[in-house]
Parts: sequence; C-alpha cells; structure tokens
Amino acid sequence: MRFVSRIAPWSWVAVLLVLSLAIPGCSSVTPMPSRLAGKSGLDRVFRLGTGDRLKVTVFGEEELSSDVEIDASGNVTLPLVGPIAAKGQTLEQFSAKLRDTLNKGYLKNPKIGVQVINYRPFYVQGEVRQGGEFAYKLGLKVADAVALAGGYSYRADQSFIRLRREGDPEERAVALDGELAVLPGDNILIPERFF
Repeated sequence: MRFVSRIAPWSWVAVLLVLSLAIPGCSSVTPMPSRLAGKSGLDRVFRLGTGDRLKVTVFGEEELSSDVEIDASGNVTLPLVGPIAAKGQTLEQFSAKLRDTLNKGYLKNPKIGVQVINYRPFYVQGEVRQGGEFAYKLGLKVADAVALAGGYSYRADQSFIRLRREGDPEERAVALDGELAVLPGDNILIPERFF
C-alpha cells in the first residue's frame, strides 16, 4: 500500500497510456511462418470482376455480339438484353446465364461464346522497389509479380506474403514456395523483415 501512495498521480496516467498503446499493437503482429496459412483455400477458380473486359459472341447474330466491360455495379450491358450480372461468376456460369436470358423470348437455342480479352489489374505493395497496379497475365506467379514491382527491397521478408484475394473478407499470411498463382484483383503485400 505504501508503494502505491509514493507514486505521483500523473505517473499512473503515463503507465496507462503506455499500456493502451502496447496492447493494440500486439493484435496486429505478423504471424510467425510456422502459423501461416497454406495454399489450400487460396487456389480459387478465376471469377469475373469489375474491370474485366469480355468478348461476347452470339453465333449467327453479329448485332448481338460485342466487347463489353464489367462495370462498377458488376454488370455488363448487352444489346437487346440490357444489364446482366457478371461479377463473381465463372466464365461458364456467365455464359449459361446469358444463354438462358437469350433463350427466353429473344433467340431459339442460341450458341454463345465468352472469353476474357483484358483482365483487371493486381496490386503489389510493401517492401518492393516500385509497388503499384500491374496488368495481369495468364500463368503469373507471386515471384513474377514481385519482379514486375522491381524486386524485393533490402528490408523485405521473403519467406511469406500477406495476400487478399478479391472477394475475400480478410488478408492471409501465406508461405512462399514459388508456386502460388496470382489472380486478377489480388492485393499482395510484401512484409518487412524484423531482425
């Protein structure tokens, strides 16, 4: 009890302030590599998203065929049909939806072809030389993405990345093994190495 009474009242405020700053910092500590998420759950199928540009071909109906971009609301607008939801769907799902829509009063048994002609970009940030937005190419791996960003900085931790896939609610720490594929819309953060 005597110890408590000898401490000045303002010092208690300082102690509480230091503790309040230290505790939240503990919750954002980057996980150690032994606790990193594996690739399971990350190897997702490509899904359409805002900014993807599509070539839609309706065979035998040139006026219905066009190049379209998925807008901010996740739709594409096609002649005769109007807006159709595309975001979050695979190419096969979108093709089937478009075929069903055209089959309902527009065309009889339409033949549809949909292909991506321009993918939305992906992003690299953190401990790289030139982070930013980059054009997506098929077959891109994380090592390729880092190379496009100018390579690792001298402070980079090269054992794992923090990855947020488009549509995922949170980012994950993922161990690097050179085989992790990049998808359009990915946000890759290269963490800082702590000595």
